[in-house]
Amino acid sequence: MIANTPKPPYYAVIFSTLRTSDNEGYDEMAVKMEELAKKQDGYLGIESARNDLGITVSYWESLDAILKWKNNAEHSVARKKGKELWYKKYQLRICKVEHDYGFEK
Repeated sequence: MIANTPKPPYYAVIFSTLRTSDNEGYDEMAVKMEELAKKQDGYLGIESARNDLGITVSYWESLDAILKWKNNAEHSVARKKGKELWYKKYQLRICKVEHDYGFEK
C-alpha cells in the first residue's frame, strides 16, 4: 500500500536490509514495530517491500519525531535483535521530502 502523506515538507526514513536466514520472531516483531510506530507523535505512514533486498520507508512530520521513535524503548530492543539475529547488513537514510506527486486511476 502507498502511504497517504501530507503536503511537503516532511521526512522519510529509508531502511534497506539484507536478511540472515534466522526468521525466529522476525515477523511478529515487524508487526509489533509497525503498530507501535503508528502510535508515535509525528508518524505519517509506512511503505515496505521485500525480495532479496528489503526496503521500508516510514514518513514523519519532523526530525524530532524520528529521534523520539529511534529512542523508543521497545524500538531499541527490536534494533538490537535486528543486529544480533535478523540482518546481515542494513543502511538507514533520513531524507527531507520537499516535493511529491503521484498518479492514480
